[in-house]
Amino acid sequence: MRQLVEEGAPQQKWAKLVDHTLCIGCHACSTACKSENAVPLSVNRTYVKYVDVGTFPHVRRNYQVTRCNQCDNPPCAIACPTAAMHQRPDGIVDFDKSICIGCKACIAACPYDAIFINPDDHSAEKCNFCAHRLDIGLEPACAVVCPTEAIMVGDMNDPASKVAAMMQRHPVSVRRPEKETRPKLFYRGATQATLDPLAAQRPPGNLFMWSEQVSGGEHVVSGHPDAPNSSAAAVLAYDVPHSMPWDWRVSAYTWTKAIAAGAYLVGGLATYLGVIPPDHLLWQWVIPLLALLFLGVTGALLIWDLEHPKRFYYIFTKGQRRSWLVKGAYVIAGYSLVLMGHLLGSLVGNHQLQSALLLPGLPLAVMTAVYTAYLFAQAKARDLWQSPLLPPHMVVQAVLAGAATLFIVVALLPGHVPSRLPVALLWTVALSSAVHLLFVLGEVTLAHPTAHARLAVREMTRGRHSGHFRAGAVLLFAGVLAPWLLIGGAVMALVGLVLHEHAYVQAGQSVPLA
Repeated sequence: MRQLVEEGAPQQKWAKLVDHTLCIGCHACSTACKSENAVPLSVNRTYVKYVDVGTFPHVRRNYQVTRCNQCDNPPCAIACPTAAMHQRPDGIVDFDKSICIGCKACIAACPYDAIFINPDDHSAEKCNFCAHRLDIGLEPACAVVCPTEAIMVGDMNDPASKVAAMMQRHPVSVRRPEKETRPKLFYRGATQATLDPLAAQRPPGNLFMWSEQVSGGEHVVSGHPDAPNSSAAAVLAYDVPHSMPWDWRVSAYTWTKAIAAGAYLVGGLATYLGVIPPDHLLWQWVIPLLALLFLGVTGALLIWDLEHPKRFYYIFTKGQRRSWLVKGAYVIAGYSLVLMGHLLGSLVGNHQLQSALLLPGLPLAVMTAVYTAYLFAQAKARDLWQSPLLPPHMVVQAVLAGAATLFIVVALLPGHVPSRLPVALLWTVALSSAVHLLFVLGEVTLAHPTAHARLAVREMTRGRHSGHFRAGAVLLFAGVLAPWLLIGGAVMALVGLVLHEHAYVQAGQSVPLA
């Protein structure tokens, strides 16, 4: 009977509980973590946030020990294209630096800002529960050095463990339960002022305890810049700024990919509808070469953005199929094969091959345009990107980018051009610019379901990225006037689109998560 019970026992599931009724904010856990795991300066696996709640003379300092939440449903592991970030059978979310390509998808996916790129080896890392210590029967370094025993580690499925017992006897909290990650880092006695990264006011002038904090450029500081999400008087006293994972290269990649997809999509439809003759130079050579050129630039930007660019092929050889980085790579590969097959048909004069390739080519062009919407959706930390309208919006952007680029090429191309094509392209630019602006108008005026999404919209329209956003809107309005502005309207529409993309991508990452 005992053997049967043991065989039927639940799988071990490690959890951590931080008792903030005992925490004194001494940073012993942070120091021990750095020492045990050789964490370099400027990054942290664990740190302690300070928030001062109340007004003088009734003020209390609250602490939050901040680290990886060891989610039961970890979005970082789902987004990782090579399974470098993975979940062990005992529930610990660990990482394998030997196969990390440094794409930063895990950082974008983590709702707790717990992952960073190690500046020494350029790989993603975070708190991994000191798994190497647990495996030999030792507790994590932070739990060992805590002078008040505020940090406890144990098996959630073992009723005799201290963590399980504390969870049964006392109310505990987790951070951002609405993200459905099922965190296994529990807090006892923590306040909303520390658990909610937007609940505290940032101090004037960024004058934090011991130092100023970098809040511009690519850095994000916790706290709300205006009204906090709490009626209590709460001021952030100490925190660690975080870097945005994706920079201008991701914004540019969405733009070049839109041109690559849109050129074939618009050109293929124009050929199917008889606007471009099937034997014309545009359809035979210019359109597929243009799409391949911008697809190549897209790939170059993606590889350039990797911390380990020489490992880019791991996406294919060690691909983790749940990741949309992997799925997108296969979509782009399939689209590239169609374009190369199209050029082969032009080379040998086989128009039937080109017509046959149009059937898979158009869906692949659409999928190339929209897969980034699903990639952004896997970034569960970024509420601005969790929009069901993003896939159709990206199709509209691709049509706009493709039509504008083709018109510029047609205007500069010597020789005979199909008579109906320039007008058709200009009106396509105008209509797609108008539809794009309607999508944007809805994005910035409709009520958003979360404070994080609302703050991201504020940062895009009135905050640090408002310059790019407003300039983009003005230039895209010029795109609506493309039938009258001609090549100037097409150029302004393209510039406006890339400015909008940059504002959108960066604003989504401008909201503090920790």
